[in-house]
Amino acid sequence: MPPFAALAHHRAPRAARKPTRRMVHGVTLHDDYAWLRAKNWQAVIEDPEKVPADIARYLRAENRYAAAGFRPMKALQKQLIAEMRGRMVEDESAPPWRDGPFLYYERYRKGAQYTLCCRKPVEGGREQIMLDGPKEARGLDYFDIGGIVVSPDHRLMAWAADLTGSESYVIRVRELGTGIDHDRLERTSGDIVWGRDGRFFYYIELDASQRPYRVMRHRLGEPQEADAEIYREADSGWFVGLDRTQDDRYAFIDIHDHETTEVLLLDLDDPREVPVPVFPREAGIEYEIDHHEGRLIIRTNHADKNGRKPEDYRILALPVGETDTEKAEVLVDEMPGRAIQSVNVLKNWLIWSTLGEDGPAIHARNWRDGTEKLFRPRAVIGDISGAIGPEYDSAIVRLTFSSPAEPEVTLDHNLDSGEELILKRQEVPSGHDAARYTVERAHAPTPDGETVPITILRLASTPLNGSAPCLLYGYGAYGYAMDADFETDRLSLVDRGFIYAIAHIRGGMEKGFRWYREGKREKKINSFRDFLAAADFLVQKGHVAPRRLVAHGVSAGGMLMGGIANMAGDRFAGIVAEVPFVDSLNTILDPNLPLTPPEWVEWGNPIEDVKAFEAMRAYSPYDNIAAKEYPPMFIVGGLTDPRVTYWEPAKFVAKLRATMTGGGPILFRTNMGAGHDGASGRYRQLDDVARVYAFALEVTGTVPALESKGQEFARGSRRRASGNRSGP
Repeated sequence: MPPFAALAHHRAPRAARKPTRRMVHGVTLHDDYAWLRAKNWQAVIEDPEKVPADIARYLRAENRYAAAGFRPMKALQKQLIAEMRGRMVEDESAPPWRDGPFLYYERYRKGAQYTLCCRKPVEGGREQIMLDGPKEARGLDYFDIGGIVVSPDHRLMAWAADLTGSESYVIRVRELGTGIDHDRLERTSGDIVWGRDGRFFYYIELDASQRPYRVMRHRLGEPQEADAEIYREADSGWFVGLDRTQDDRYAFIDIHDHETTEVLLLDLDDPREVPVPVFPREAGIEYEIDHHEGRLIIRTNHADKNGRKPEDYRILALPVGETDTEKAEVLVDEMPGRAIQSVNVLKNWLIWSTLGEDGPAIHARNWRDGTEKLFRPRAVIGDISGAIGPEYDSAIVRLTFSSPAEPEVTLDHNLDSGEELILKRQEVPSGHDAARYTVERAHAPTPDGETVPITILRLASTPLNGSAPCLLYGYGAYGYAMDADFETDRLSLVDRGFIYAIAHIRGGMEKGFRWYREGKREKKINSFRDFLAAADFLVQKGHVAPRRLVAHGVSAGGMLMGGIANMAGDRFAGIVAEVPFVDSLNTILDPNLPLTPPEWVEWGNPIEDVKAFEAMRAYSPYDNIAAKEYPPMFIVGGLTDPRVTYWEPAKFVAKLRATMTGGGPILFRTNMGAGHDGASGRYRQLDDVARVYAFALEVTGTVPALESKGQEFARGSRRRASGNRSGP
């Protein structure tokens, strides 16, 4: 029986064709479905109830069709959700961080969707719930807590929440003694930095196109209209961020696109509030800063004394106010092929993280005697992440270890003494035996002589004889690397004989910045070819059965899915594309959309550059749909998504249905009350995961095996494999 046979009794929606055309660089672009982009799209992102009626009818018709396709698998989805929820600790809590007289932490009530933000006195005393997430979310379709920042005297808390999924945050100020909220600031990014006296804070305001564009100062008790502008970015191609140095000496404004940075310092001891650039803005130069005893500590790709630009970055120290990098002390030199990803500063320790083909690492060096420490994953193929708390005069680095088969272990390492305190071992309530699983790293050759790393998770008992189904995940953009970490939801597939594989394709940073550079702009096609090379390798080596391979990608990874569907859809049993960036060319040709101007350095500027236009036109999924058979596809959008706007997947599906000659079905679901990250709430997110996995099981013919022995399997996770078109 073919996949989704029940849909034979249902007619797929057909969007009206309303032909439009325009000329770009002498090429006529035809678009029959441009009408699906609402004229009032900015208002729709802010308030989904404002979507025009004709567009809403089409999206709801698609939702009904998708629901009909999934209806025969309703019991399966319930079973998957039960499994995944069974792997979750219902009253989970995070280890606390000390900040002055309090320990701050988050925890869940049993069965709650959202967290409680709490604190306790260090010297002992009762817990105070500063923010009750379930209470604040009551009656809302969507709720996401953004920044929560306590004032320097610990009396007040500025907190931000997104109430629609649009990533437009409302900031309020809460008196922690009474729990009463004051002030209300609309249309913010959620970034918050308190002034030294606790009577004001800085925040970032969004423009009409949802872009963070100016830094404001809000004095407590005054209306938002009275707030003072501290900095405005006139160039719509730049993002604006806000943070403070670890020692609380400076606030800083971070202005960046995807390959250039400018940082402006705000001296928190200087009442004039004049933002001062660390370096003049220079195309192609990126850096991040912290402050240590009068010097700025800078991770940067500024050229060295020989004029060579360190592609994988180095770490410098310069006195505050000095702009000549030739006068800098080189603290950490470049390690070609191993990217320096971040730098952090404590009073007595310099800490930085790196990533290369042999995995991630965290490094620490004592400022006084130069003693160094190196931390790597504990598994041969695994992950390590690190964090430091809010206090500057601390020797604690918090390390988390895991692998695709081994749950997380979180510990505090005292850099001064070497002592380690295990804070948390990730519990899987329904049971988990890591010895049942095998984790492998394969390397797929590409036609141009590269090799693509593939992380493979499977049951040790799953045969490698060419019979296993597989879900292959890919992203490959913005230099983001896919971690070899523990995600419990994957076990719902792996325990059913699936192989779960991640293709670490070009466009990511798994082999340093070169790997990223070789998968962007005019070389973006390498990302598609790498993914197909990984898929072919898994089949050729007998890991995966032909035609039992499911491809999965999110956001920029969703564009990858659209591309491979056009290039080689017949190699896959099914393709899942969540919030997919599939109308790539039209989006990047429109400077009015929220993320388009900042994206030109990632994808090229097709408005001004003919070569960039031709490169994008050659792979843009919407523009390359062909009259041929396509595999079954499950496509997901979010109505309030400002990153990948809802009409991108809607247009892609409409054109695909009108053009394809057979295959399918094409299932399309729009979340009518959420944005890029899908449903909010840790349990509601499981519904999204269950649909993806039910689709994979259906198209690979694995459902009967599931239904006959489903009770034997362990239970799942609240975490989603995801990507983000513009960054985390």
